[in-house]
Amino acid sequence: MQSVNWRKQMWDALKMVSPGTVLREGIENVLRAKTGGLIVLSDSPEVRAICEGGFHIEEELNPARLYELAKMDGAIILDEKSKTIWRANVQLNPTIDDPVEETGIRHRVAARTAMQTGAVVVAISQRRSMITLYRGANRFVFDEPANLTSKANQALRTLERYCIELHKDFTNLTFLEFEDTVLVNDVVKAVQRCEMVKRISENLDFYLLQMGDEGALVEMQKNELTSNIEEEYRDLLSDYMEHPDRRTVLAMEKKLNELSEDDLMDKIYLAKCIGFGSGNEVLERMLHPRGYRILDYVPRLPQQIIVKIVDYFGGDLQNICAASVEDLDNVEGVGRVRSNMISRSLHRQKESVAAGSLEGRR
Repeated sequence: MQSVNWRKQMWDALKMVSPGTVLREGIENVLRAKTGGLIVLSDSPEVRAICEGGFHIEEELNPARLYELAKMDGAIILDEKSKTIWRANVQLNPTIDDPVEETGIRHRVAARTAMQTGAVVVAISQRRSMITLYRGANRFVFDEPANLTSKANQALRTLERYCIELHKDFTNLTFLEFEDTVLVNDVVKAVQRCEMVKRISENLDFYLLQMGDEGALVEMQKNELTSNIEEEYRDLLSDYMEHPDRRTVLAMEKKLNELSEDDLMDKIYLAKCIGFGSGNEVLERMLHPRGYRILDYVPRLPQQIIVKIVDYFGGDLQNICAASVEDLDNVEGVGRVRSNMISRSLHRQKESVAAGSLEGRR
């Protein structure tokens, strides 16, 4: 799995060359003809400074035109949005000071051009029928479609297993929250699972990006599996973080997303990151949820009303659960209809998780 920084650097570049784009269709034509090619996706001053010879075109990019121009030995220069062909049959003269590991002349020129100019550069191998993309010091080789499909389906199966386990973790946490017996360990376990689901989903997104239109079915399945998980994850953090406003919750999400796999799996370290304290006994510390996640299960209850309810009852789920319909009606913006709906929903949730917990122990 590539690093977060690598993904940020390459994501947009890969998107421009993904199946279904005009550029990729032209590249596929070049691959089938086994002519090879070198394409630079930038006409910036830095790129123009290393261009020599060739001829100006300034015509709209289309697959047939790209294929015909690739028959010549020189590079093809496009604009940064890969919409217009600026120049063709160009000799690129990047500095030779930058060390590269490539062996072929075309790929060495591509790597050095990307490093020197920061442009996205695509090298199409004539002999091996491969597409290699360069951006800055980063390099990526596109996989075969059959391999991508296999990897995507495997990642989807893994994601499904983790989503099932996450659902169990949330159900168990809901039971503990109603019983007011939540420990730091329970919350940390749910956070770990949420992060793993996010990372597997991001890995799958990376395969889908390379698959383009061909990954539509897998993407639909992924979206169905992960629907509402992001919102529930934020509710989880809002329930237990010290300052649960939107800015700090998003900052915490970013912080957790950047943790290494080892740090994420270290429960004591993770508890410290979230702000629960440190030491070997921290996992046994009792916690009291505010009620954001439980209230989010109430149908058609707006987020601003949830915030008002939590604030009104002092950020304590037990106070919300003990409240009468009249008490709930006193919260600004709730009203009698919503009060009844909230009361019934909390009662049903409590009964449902209690029944599930008893069933699981048989």
